[in-house]
Amino acid sequence: MEGDSFSYKKAGVDIEAGERMVRNIKDMVRSTFRPEVLTEIGGFAGLFKPNMGRYKEPVFAAATDGVGTKLKLAFMIDKHNTVGIDAVAMCVNDLVVQGAEPLFFLDYLAVGKLEESRSAEIISGVVEGCKMAGCALLGGETAEMPGFYAPGEYDLAGFAVGIVEKEKVITGKNIVPGDILIGLASNGLHSNGFSLVRKILFEHAGLKPEFSPPQLGCSLGEELLRPTFIYVPLVLSLLKEFEIKGIAHITGGGLKLNLPRVFPPNVKGVLHKFSWEIPPIFPFIQELGKVEEEEMYRTFNMGIGMVLVVSPEDSGRVLNRITQSGWKAWEIGSVDDIRGEQAVVEIS
Repeated sequence: MEGDSFSYKKAGVDIEAGERMVRNIKDMVRSTFRPEVLTEIGGFAGLFKPNMGRYKEPVFAAATDGVGTKLKLAFMIDKHNTVGIDAVAMCVNDLVVQGAEPLFFLDYLAVGKLEESRSAEIISGVVEGCKMAGCALLGGETAEMPGFYAPGEYDLAGFAVGIVEKEKVITGKNIVPGDILIGLASNGLHSNGFSLVRKILFEHAGLKPEFSPPQLGCSLGEELLRPTFIYVPLVLSLLKEFEIKGIAHITGGGLKLNLPRVFPPNVKGVLHKFSWEIPPIFPFIQELGKVEEEEMYRTFNMGIGMVLVVSPEDSGRVLNRITQSGWKAWEIGSVDDIRGEQAVVEIS
């Protein structure tokens, strides 16, 4: 109407709230800084000076990912302090499979309306994930976009950069028939397959997040929000001691589609499905949704969050070192020859 006075705040964007949030999280973010960080939070860009003297031919690795529709669970049960760990994990795990040490991470949080306490809760998870991975939270962006997201909803994504000596980049090119596949236990679903999970559990079966199936030992909400394991410290320690020929991060596409990504041509992976512990959430989903086994193994991690490919001579020592470090792991299969064909995975 004539005479109305408009402002950015009246349009739904509270600049002052954003500035307060940045001030309030500064100490939390600063706790992740490595010695190479040259800037404080709040600048236009973060500056990082890597120690190039450690490398002959340094190679930077970069990865980006989001939490996906797992966020819908956070909205449903109003718990937001773990999804930041997922955002970090999905990126840094992708770096370490190439042999790269994560250096820094940046987050992107987009909201319809900025709620300072909830945003700080989300960032606390990002901070925790960065500490687990040993990388700095170098910066980020919180975008307030009124009318773009439903009330109470947001999106969260991340970007990570790492570094590796060129001659130590893990490519999988040396993988040969007879090599052994070692599976590292997952922490449940991690951050993949949630569109199918929500369709089965909440739309089809009509369950609620507070429902506690006896076989899970906790509520569905607790189980589904378990944050993705961050494998970085474990894998970096193994790389100092052993030759790891290939590593696969088992994300969207499951074991069937992710493991072949590290294989050279003319080999296949043969997995023995009773050789590791499958967390009960997976058969629970499969039974309720009448999901075909093939679909399960190409959608979910099925209890294996990362796969290492090693020689038969090293497999026993690698497995012992992993279990001594407090992780669950199993010899889950081997590499076989399939001349003239593309790399695949068979599950028997």
